[in-house]
Amino acid sequence: MKVLVIQNNAHSPASLVGDHLEAAGATLDVVLPCDGGTLPASAAGHDAAIILGGPQHAGDEVNYPVFKPMLNLLREFHAEEKPLLGICLGSQLLARAFGEKVWRHDVFEFGFREVELTEAGRQDPLLQGLSPSHRIMQWHEDTFALPQGAVHLMQGADCRNQAFRLGNTTYAFQCHFEVSEALAHQWFDVSGQSIRRRFGDERGNAELQRARDGVAEFGAGAASFCRTVTQRWGELVRRGRDKRQGVAA
Repeated sequence: MKVLVIQNNAHSPASLVGDHLEAAGATLDVVLPCDGGTLPASAAGHDAAIILGGPQHAGDEVNYPVFKPMLNLLREFHAEEKPLLGICLGSQLLARAFGEKVWRHDVFEFGFREVELTEAGRQDPLLQGLSPSHRIMQWHEDTFALPQGAVHLMQGADCRNQAFRLGNTTYAFQCHFEVSEALAHQWFDVSGQSIRRRFGDERGNAELQRARDGVAEFGAGAASFCRTVTQRWGELVRRGRDKRQGVAA
């Protein structure tokens, strides 16, 4: 199975999600359209797509004109029931693709914040059987409304809309469950200055240390969540591919 990976920032790869999919036999086709890479003209040739995070605002088509064709491409994947998985910015772009707004939230979420499964989330094929609450990496200042017909899967105390499913194959997660422990520390090193600019040096350093401590305390649990969700999503991709190819289940 061939999975398109739309990587919106050079420092934000698929990380653990990519590792689990490749272990399951997937081929990842990685493109960086915000850095000059080319999006495919259509969903043909791919069985699914992942849309990753980045510092961009999902509604900023002035600075990122690639968002408009990207949204059209995502709608095509969805219409063909080829699974989609949006993470952070990717979740916001999926909300936009299906008619909803993304805006600056009044809370900046950073570090390992608690998220809870909704009642519908506890019944969802990707999430059923998992613990009702998890501590997963967050790094975002925007939020979104749920598209019409979407199923609300996860929520947080500060940011209500943490995950949704649209139809049977499109999933969006605000939290960064893809991040390995090594990548989290890399983010703190490479982009930590943005936290200091936001909060000032003293509080910024304290927030960064809290996040680093969170990696040690919650990183393994977040990685377990990632493994289960990714493997189940990968199985969704495989079943869809086999159905299109006429392969018996």
